[in-house]
Amino acid sequence: MTLRVVVADDQELVRSGFALILDVQPDIEVVAEAGDGAAAVEAVRRHAPDVALLDIRMPRMDGIAACRAISAAGGCRTVMLTTFDSDEYVYEALHAGASGFLLKDVRRDDLVHAVRVVARGEALLAPSVARRLVEQYTRPAARHRRPDPRLDVLTARERETLLLLARGLSNAEIAAELVISDHTVKTHVGNVLTKLGLRDRIQAVICAYETGLVTAGEPPAGGSAPARSLPLTGEALTGRDRPRG
Repeated sequence: MTLRVVVADDQELVRSGFALILDVQPDIEVVAEAGDGAAAVEAVRRHAPDVALLDIRMPRMDGIAACRAISAAGGCRTVMLTTFDSDEYVYEALHAGASGFLLKDVRRDDLVHAVRVVARGEALLAPSVARRLVEQYTRPAARHRRPDPRLDVLTARERETLLLLARGLSNAEIAAELVISDHTVKTHVGNVLTKLGLRDRIQAVICAYETGLVTAGEPPAGGSAPARSLPLTGEALTGRDRPRG
């Protein structure tokens, strides 16, 4: 299956460069380019791509607003591209519905990989962006915060699953830690996403930090395994555990 992509950036050389890198791939077709956010939203509406690459800073409508509009319409996943990796842009992009966040100095192979990963329903963060998310929650105010009441909807086992997920453990590793089957882990992860109204596992990781369930640098409750950095891609961030129907 050929992946259909829209590339949006107000700098023509940058936009054309990304489009060229992607268009030469046998499984990717760039169906449209756009020079601003409004044009990107229209291109997505017209061409129904699988993935949209959006620059953060664009005229008329910025990438965050475009991402929000595209996510609300459904059917297309977004990867944000920027020369900046400040906390402000990371949080705004993720809360707007972005499935990926890459810096513009990304290697060509990583750009292609990002499109394929996001198109599969997974999520991806550049390593520097992931580090910033973790660093945000190592501050003293975050360390002493009580868990948010919204987590009360989760069972004790679902909380354990969320905590281990936030530590970067795969389904198999969570199953081993909790001594349950992989199928049961997938059920717990799906329940966590549904109950908390989260789109995918990357949002679950962020939620775990935001609500104070976990803070960076401490081992998972009930075990001695070392804490990991925020996972970047693959199973640990896939959104395909949500129950269908």
